[in-house]
Amino acid sequence: MARAGLTAERVTIVGAELADDVGLDRVTMSQVARRLGVKDASLYAHVRSLEDLRGRIALLAADEKTIRIAEATAGRAGKDALVAFAHAWREYAHRYPGRYMATQTPIQIDPELAARAPGPRRAVELTYGMLRGYGLAEPDLTDAVRLLRSTFHGFVALEAAGGFAHARSPQRSWDRALDALNTLLEHWPPSREGDSS
Repeated sequence: MARAGLTAERVTIVGAELADDVGLDRVTMSQVARRLGVKDASLYAHVRSLEDLRGRIALLAADEKTIRIAEATAGRAGKDALVAFAHAWREYAHRYPGRYMATQTPIQIDPELAARAPGPRRAVELTYGMLRGYGLAEPDLTDAVRLLRSTFHGFVALEAAGGFAHARSPQRSWDRALDALNTLLEHWPPSREGDSS
């Protein structure tokens, strides 16, 4: 019998908080149950497995991160939008490291849950919309999306791991990286003729 007040949403939030505290890869169902003050078996009335819980955390995080990016970029275009987008991404990764990793880790997500979750779709719309402001079209849009994701994620992952030991402030490097990305996007090299893959 499910404990009164325990829901899939509550289990997901506690799992997300635990992921932020200890790391996504260290979350277990037993730890989540302890935080909720229930037996492990009680969780399975709400989530099917640890992988299901991780998928739910990923969808929660995608929604949260997308809302922050949408708010930051509203009414902005060009470099202003790019910088606001990047700062919102990085701030989310700093504040919610476990949840953030859930958005960057391949996780098997229940297709029904994924279909109802607006975050991932909205993230794609926001990213492509911002890049269309630079006059990009396919296949360049997809290439630019991958470049941004690689740059943003690479930077925050190295930063979180203590990978920037040089005396120069990581913030200054971040700002220069955004300057460089903006310049590249404004002067995007044309695709080679016949490259449609």
